[in-house]
Amino acid sequence: MRDVRITGTGQLLRLQRELRAAGDESLRRSMQRRIRRAAEPLRDDLQRTMRHLDIRSQGRRVSGGPSANARPLRETIAQTIKISVRNTGDAGARVWIDRSMLPRNMWNVPTQLDRGRLRHPVFGNRRRWVNQYADPWWDSTIRRHQARMEREVARVIDDVQRRLGG
Repeated sequence: MRDVRITGTGQLLRLQRELRAAGDESLRRSMQRRIRRAAEPLRDDLQRTMRHLDIRSQGRRVSGGPSANARPLRETIAQTIKISVRNTGDAGARVWIDRSMLPRNMWNVPTQLDRGRLRHPVFGNRRRWVNQYADPWWDSTIRRHQARMEREVARVIDDVQRRLGG
């Protein structure tokens, strides 16, 4: 699973240089805010998808027991999906999972779920392991938003270039 970057690389970098040269801080902040807004529906949909992800188990059908670490799995992962917007270097927006917000023993869980199989000990008993299965969720959710985000970022770039030129 990889993070998602909304960039128009060359255009954004050129535009950032022009904004710095023009010294228009309000225009730069406005551009950042609009790029963040372009990424928010994706972040919200990724969080919603995680919260409703169907995680299936093999064998016995026992539904819901207490969590081994007292935190609901889907909600814990959903809360770690973040957006960051940068103006320099790799300019653009990035949607990512902040693994530092997860308990250490769960750092790899989002990747395992996206690959379709989560293998874990039963209630922390390291002598008994189970597999749980889920459908990939990260890339498919991103693909649904890609065209819209590209259009919105292109519109933001055009608007800012027009305001700088006029």
